Amino acid sequence: MPLIESVLGDIVREPLDAIVNAANSRLLGGGGVDGAIHRAAGPQLLAACRRLHGCATGDAKITPGFDLPARHVIHTVGPVWRGGNEGEPELLASCYRRSLEVAAENRVESIAFPAISTGVYGYPPNAAAEIAIATVREFAPASVNLVRFVCFDRPTAAVYAALVAA
Repeated sequence: MPLIESVLGDIVREPLDAIVNAANSRLLGGGGVDGAIHRAAGPQLLAACRRLHGCATGDAKITPGFDLPARHVIHTVGPVWRGGNEGEPELLASCYRRSLEVAAENRVESIAFPAISTGVYGYPPNAAAEIAIATVREFAPASVNLVRFVCFDRPTAAVYAALVAA
């Protein structure tokens, strides 16, 4: 089981092996975490993402980190919240599981996740945090020794911190 921690911060500053991008299905940048990662990584990230030809909801793909302190960016597409009865919990869990699988395939030992789908996609933060932490605890490969949830605001950080400590 890896060390799992929650911090208040900016994911683009994380000097880990990989950071996870809460991307859209086209992988061509956007707002929120996605836009911040693309801006910080530089234009090479967009070029690398174009070669991936998009990503399905619940899946994950990897690129180099380019100008980021992280060596890799793992792009995953979270579900849009539609009330919870259209497969959203399973798709969100798949984002974390697939990101961890991609991490293991690429010898990633430390990884940072944002609060996937909780921004403009509208997933309730408490429910999203429960899924994120449960999935990481269940599926983290032995090769990953640190999983950090990097939360951009204090309320979200408090939710993750409480669940990590439980």
